Amino acid sequence: MSYNAIEVHQLSKKFLIGARKNRPTLRDEMTGLARRVRPGGRQQAARADFWALQEVSFSIPQGQILGIIGHNGAGKSTLLKLLSRIYAPTSGRIRLRGRLGSLLEVGTGFHPELTGRANVALYGAILGLSNREIARKFDEIVTFAEIETFLDTPVKFYSSGMYMRLAFAVAAHLDAENLLVDEVLAVGDVAFQQKCLAKMGQIARDEGRTILLVSHNMQAIKRLCQRALLLEKGRLVMDDQAETVINHYLQQGVNAQRSATFAPDEARDMQFLRAELRDQVDHQGHKATFLRLTYQVRRPHPAVFIPVEVRNMEDALVLYTNSDFLPDKRHLAPGLHTVELDLCRHYLAPGTYRVSFAFWEPGHDPLDFPDVRFVFTVEAHENLRQAHGLPWPGLLYDPARWRSGEAPPRPI
Repeated sequence: MSYNAIEVHQLSKKFLIGARKNRPTLRDEMTGLARRVRPGGRQQAARADFWALQEVSFSIPQGQILGIIGHNGAGKSTLLKLLSRIYAPTSGRIRLRGRLGSLLEVGTGFHPELTGRANVALYGAILGLSNREIARKFDEIVTFAEIETFLDTPVKFYSSGMYMRLAFAVAAHLDAENLLVDEVLAVGDVAFQQKCLAKMGQIARDEGRTILLVSHNMQAIKRLCQRALLLEKGRLVMDDQAETVINHYLQQGVNAQRSATFAPDEARDMQFLRAELRDQVDHQGHKATFLRLTYQVRRPHPAVFIPVEVRNMEDALVLYTNSDFLPDKRHLAPGLHTVELDLCRHYLAPGTYRVSFAFWEPGHDPLDFPDVRFVFTVEAHENLRQAHGLPWPGLLYDPARWRSGEAPPRPI
């Protein structure tokens, strides 16, 4: 019988910013007095209420993987810490059915002086499991984490990747009905990330466990979650199918225009003055899209180049190039310049894409990085799978070179 494993009603959390956490020392008081007396001295910051979460309500059926997305500071981690009882809510209520396992930071619940073996037992005890239950799962945990050689080494000597491997393996294999996972999977290597994602899908599907997954990896959210929440400034602004929520989130802040002009700034060594997308159609009706950049070089930097990125609406990088491919460096000499780039749309799968560009010098902050993201759309070709009601399955489109003919006779 299906039921709601997690229910959240009108949940809010307030923090007081500008307030001291501890009693002020004599040194603090003397420093503050000197600042108040000295002309031009900085005044102590006023205390203010900060609502990290405001009146958030949702429920999660047992066995569902729910994605939570949003910009930094949106309240995602605060929500998970409220659910795991690290914070107490200012108002609202939470109802949990079953034990809760949390993986909010690398090695949550681990003691750095204990070995990996001892920490498995410690974390299991925190979840309320018996020694017999922990022993039954122990070999499976160690095999998944791939740290057999270092099992009897104190975890304070582990790398962040090893720490995360063991922490995730313990949280995923011990029998907590509900699992909270924050952005810790970014610590591991790509192969182990894929292994973790597959494990989360398996325990939700086969074991009926409920998972809340916070991530900036939109592909992981889309792969694992049928449903997602979008948080903005502590408020729940969207609760819908994962793909719908992701598309809405990625569209935020996108400049839908196809051109932009920037005011000249004499203080900049290099500066873009105008950027635009231009379409051209050849005699066969094929459309090409070009990025044209007009810029001023006032003081040259020989090592600077212009990188251009094309990303899809899941934020996957599908095309990267830079101006080092130009045959000479004349475009970096002092003066006014224009460069143009074919965005190779004939190789892109149907969909919507964003373009960004900058002046970049290795090892330094960008000299100019305009806050615009132009958008263009690639329509489906007639011979693509859209004709059969299915989307093109890859990031790139290449019709390849098919041949047909009679099979050669088999040797007798």
